[in-house]
Amino acid sequence: MKVGFVGLGIMGAPMAGHLQKGGHDLFLHDLAPDLPKSLLDAGAIVCDSGKAVAEAADVVILMVPDTPDVEAALFGPNGVAEGLQSGQLLIDMSSISPTATTKFAARINDLGCLYLDAPVSGGSIGAINAKLTIMVGGPETAFERAMPLFELMGGTVTLIGTRNGDGQVCKAANQIIVGVTVQAVAEALVLATKAGADPAKVRQALMGGAASSIILENHGGRMLDGNFEPGFRAELQQKDLNVALSAARDLGVVLPLAATAESLYNALNARGKAKADHSAVVTVLEDLANVSVGPRDGSAS
Repeated sequence: MKVGFVGLGIMGAPMAGHLQKGGHDLFLHDLAPDLPKSLLDAGAIVCDSGKAVAEAADVVILMVPDTPDVEAALFGPNGVAEGLQSGQLLIDMSSISPTATTKFAARINDLGCLYLDAPVSGGSIGAINAKLTIMVGGPETAFERAMPLFELMGGTVTLIGTRNGDGQVCKAANQIIVGVTVQAVAEALVLATKAGADPAKVRQALMGGAASSIILENHGGRMLDGNFEPGFRAELQQKDLNVALSAARDLGVVLPLAATAESLYNALNARGKAKADHSAVVTVLEDLANVSVGPRDGSAS
């Protein structure tokens, strides 16, 4: 296929690379001036607008940070919607508002085009290794058409439901669990440290019991090592929890743990660490407890 890809950040670039290696022609657009050299060297074509991407491609994929970014990419001046032709497929793999997704999909459908929301989980490592979990909402016919592309990018692909927005609801649920669990691991290690126990040995012991999880293994390890190079940025974790809380307000649902976690990530961002990995939330709790779980030099913070 001729695949348009809008958004070539730490997630989008490796995802696009897998499509290219799978034999698809790429047409790229990003607000950043320097697009990945590896994609360009392999024949990807740079387009000066989302409109140009849509005019050149059979399928257009978006991978941008937030709801306003999707809206601007689709419907802003020279946006993707201006270049779409009837019958084209648009896939939004960003993590955004389910409510907004429903509205965006309706506008794209009015152009005679298909729309899938297909947010992902797995962070930059999952994107690099093509092991993303892809959660899809939209018509089954569109899903079947997109499946060869999804298989190149992800290890697990699930059609959550045939309504647009169902994929985003699933991603919001995912981010509640992830955000709260990262916070829980941070709390546990801070408690152990404050009590005088070795947090590394505490984590090792917990890995053998019911508390074991990928987050305890990966994010707990980051906290102990002081490695907060972004796999998933703190600002995006806060944004995703806010998406979940906004949906909860619309539905009349109470999410007390998500609300607490969101406030902690917000505090982390306010301290100038928005670009750090979300596991850096441990530093907020460390400051409150006046302890350090691991090394905390300038590069680690």
